[in-house]
Amino acid sequence: MILAACAAVVAFLLVAGFFSAAEARTSTAANLTKTSAATTADASASPSSSPAASATTSAPAARTVDAALGGRIQAILDANSQFQIGVAVVDLSQDAGSADVNEYGVREKFVAASTAKVLAAAAYYHQVETGTATLDDPLGSYTAGFQLREMIQQSDNDSWSLIMNAVGHDELTAYAASLGVSYDPKTNTLTPAEMATIVSRLYSGTLLNAGNTAQLLSYMQDTNYETLIPAAVPAGITVFHKYGLLGGELHDAAILTQGDAAYALVIYTKGQDLTDVPERTEVIHQLTQAVAGVLF
Repeated sequence: MILAACAAVVAFLLVAGFFSAAEARTSTAANLTKTSAATTADASASPSSSPAASATTSAPAARTVDAALGGRIQAILDANSQFQIGVAVVDLSQDAGSADVNEYGVREKFVAASTAKVLAAAAYYHQVETGTATLDDPLGSYTAGFQLREMIQQSDNDSWSLIMNAVGHDELTAYAASLGVSYDPKTNTLTPAEMATIVSRLYSGTLLNAGNTAQLLSYMQDTNYETLIPAAVPAGITVFHKYGLLGGELHDAAILTQGDAAYALVIYTKGQDLTDVPERTEVIHQLTQAVAGVLF
């Protein structure tokens, strides 16, 4: 009974984060105007000038993704074989175009749920940079810049729909293909490795200019649901992430940084339904702790 009650509470809190709230829109509109105006102010800066570089510089040097880490991850996957779990880890100290994606568990596509909102956001920012859209374009009752923030920080589905329609579904598929990612908005499916590629290229500054990179990463901090990967990392590690929940899908896609060390960590899980969300949350915590314990 206690587990069922906990599941119900967690499910309510998670699902609530996916829908629009009039109060949230009103209170954040003014702040977004200021942020949008500064988006491209530092477009000529290097990627390291983004929020991703703000972690403590006295941290130890990055370690490598090796067989020992793979063994720890596989042990957790084996102990939770009742779930479908896919994990992808990327060492971002390497060149963004050549960094290997280390995959564990399920490598096939999952329904990506709201993690795919990062791809939609990047596609819209790309249109801003190519001159076919602006952050001030009206979308719904607010601007495109406001909808981007709501989509990422509050996981707002209404904002997501507006952004995807503004980009165009065919254009979004083509943009994903330019990144080496196979994506159809109708099915909304990605592999953990594809999602790791998206967040890795965002962090490394190879998707967007420095100003837009910094703004999008800032929205991936202090989101409306911080109890997955962010809740399990040791103190001193900065996390940029986007979670996702839809039916039996519970995911988190993150960048973990400390000093010169930076890694992409994507964990996709599929269970029965919302009732096993607490169990899968604990699995995500165990995987995050294993990865952070070895790499930082």
